Amino acid sequence: MLKGIHPLLGPDLLHTIRSMGHGDDIVVADANFPASFLGPMVIRADGVDAIAMTEALLTHMPLDTFVPEAAWRMEVVGDPQAVPEVCSAFQDVVHRLAGDFTVHAVERFAFYEMARKAACIVATTEFRLYGNIILKKGVLRPHEIFRG
Repeated sequence: MLKGIHPLLGPDLLHTIRSMGHGDDIVVADANFPASFLGPMVIRADGVDAIAMTEALLTHMPLDTFVPEAAWRMEVVGDPQAVPEVCSAFQDVVHRLAGDFTVHAVERFAFYEMARKAACIVATTEFRLYGNIILKKGVLRPHEIFRG
């Protein structure tokens, strides 16, 4: 364990988010997501739900303020206006930890295409349907790096 590091961030995931640069994406995927064969590296987070993992990531990772959108969720197939409870929870976590960002809905197959280009997919055991989010990493400003 390290002081100040969220306990859900194991060594592989911590290394990955530390290695990611400005504009790189990370996917937090639910238990049904086809993580293994999309292409990006997969880090397993068995026993962890997607909301807890998103919270762990956003505790240390800023979202990108240089683009119009920096967070996306998968749209409900057949009902694009629906907002599942897990997606509302994503929005709450993003707002609380990252600021005034909207989690935008993206059609299922477009979401998969975005995930193919991500730096990493974190495969959780989130069992709620549509428990998937993509986060675009932003920059840390000098005053944010060292907090006494």
